[in-house]
Amino acid sequence: MKEKFAKLLLGEDMSGGGKGVSSALALSNAITNLAASAFGEQKKLEPMAPETKARWRKEIDWLLSVTDHIVEFVPSKQVSKDGIHMDIMITRQRTDLHINIPALRKLDAMLLECLENFKEQNEFFYTSSKDDDDTRNDDKWWIPTPKVPQNGLSEATRKWMQGQKDSVNQVLKAAMAINAQVLSEMEIPESYIESLPKNGRASLGDSIYKSITDDYFDPDYFLSTMDLSSEHKILDLKNRIEASVIIWKRKMNAKDTKSSWSSGVSLEKREILEERAETILLILKHRFPGLPQSSLDISKIQYNRDVGQAILESYSRIIESLAYTVLSRIEDVTYADSLTRNPSNGEKKTKLPSAKEEVEKQNSAETPTSMTLLDFMGWTLDRGETDVKNDLKDDVSKDVDMLPSKLPKVVTNKKLSYIERLENLGGARSPTARH
Repeated sequence: MKEKFAKLLLGEDMSGGGKGVSSALALSNAITNLAASAFGEQKKLEPMAPETKARWRKEIDWLLSVTDHIVEFVPSKQVSKDGIHMDIMITRQRTDLHINIPALRKLDAMLLECLENFKEQNEFFYTSSKDDDDTRNDDKWWIPTPKVPQNGLSEATRKWMQGQKDSVNQVLKAAMAINAQVLSEMEIPESYIESLPKNGRASLGDSIYKSITDDYFDPDYFLSTMDLSSEHKILDLKNRIEASVIIWKRKMNAKDTKSSWSSGVSLEKREILEERAETILLILKHRFPGLPQSSLDISKIQYNRDVGQAILESYSRIIESLAYTVLSRIEDVTYADSLTRNPSNGEKKTKLPSAKEEVEKQNSAETPTSMTLLDFMGWTLDRGETDVKNDLKDDVSKDVDMLPSKLPKVVTNKKLSYIERLENLGGARSPTARH
């Protein structure tokens, strides 16, 4: 522990010369590195080793303990001995940490419990690529291949696997929503802004810009015309679109000034372009949940100075990554089962959900019957409650289900943003390729 906290205090500069990274980035890196050493690639559906699980829980508690001391001032009332009511200011854990840290801890525990559930299963096993005649046909050739009985999994096991998949899918959805929200609240570094071209066309390229600005815009058709054959190409498209969104937003903010970002394009048209671009980003986020971080996200994390946001972002990111990996391993088993019961399925490719289905799903998520993050975590939201209990220590020690509700959002007539759509989306996409 002394060694780990020495690295944090030195900002990872072991020479002590004061050239280390910020505390926020040092903590972010520490959480990321801890998860990498504890979970690795999670090649099989099996419980964590007891000593590894104990180390993970102990060391992640050390790193998260920093959030107990990140506080904010809030008004409160105090009654003196003579009965006089006084308005005073007290400190409590910052609201975003008070809500999201317990939620992430619960998601963490749910994933570990899911892995623990595979301890007793005996209907499938793994073979290494060296022992397997049927080598994997994807880029994860080093991942062991699951094998099932000649007749496939039993009906009971198949239903149980589906239940585990649904549970992990919900964890993935919740972690993605928290991570996206935290990233959206981080400031955009000046270095990133300075690297942007002056207009969206230069960022997107003539072909993509023409497709997005066309009078008739169909996101399904747009994505079908894009080359999404590799992770690098998908990430490049995401980087270009995110950059164009930032450019258009700055131009809209500069419309009343003589800023170099202002232009002659109408505000209404720019809003339409921004909405179309954010729709594409939303679809990419859920169609490819395992996609690496974009240039904008990396830049935000690198230059972020808010320690609380750094911890929330890194903790939610590693939970999202682990959930996606576990989900991929579950789909490996279900794919092997499907292939065993019907070998012709091996020639079929999984159909990607269309953009129209994505948008319809997002629209249906706006109805009162849709499950929100609060519903999933078992919390209740009292629209009339705006005060949070003062005794922070007692609140944090309670079960997550008993936590005070998140303060209600102000409802306006504005259109849903990319982050709001992501948070309200009905469910995260399952991986379409075997990993």
